[in-house]
Amino acid sequence: MDGQVDPLTDKEIEDRLAELPGWSVAEDRLTRTYRFDSHLPAAAMVVHVAQIQEELDHHSEQTLGYNTLAVAVNTHSAGGRITDRDFVLAQRIEAVAAGHGAR
Repeated sequence: MDGQVDPLTDKEIEDRLAELPGWSVAEDRLTRTYRFDSHLPAAAMVVHVAQIQEELDHHSEQTLGYNTLAVAVNTHSAGGRITDRDFVLAQRIEAVAAGHGAR
């Protein structure tokens, strides 16, 4: 995606979070931690999220633990603020999470 992306207002972020249970804002980033029954499904989800990020050309930080995956994202080109691009990515991640056994 090219061009300038405008940061969302606090109200816009709050409204959008209502549609994404489990997601929150911490340190100007949209975040969520997923839990799994074991390590392999968590690792598989990392790869799946990486594929989505490549498709969207928008990348999050992923932190893989034994049975957890923490995701954090904001938009660098918007000064490290939260934008629509972050919510699009979060929705795409959320859409595949259950298929990996994430909760």
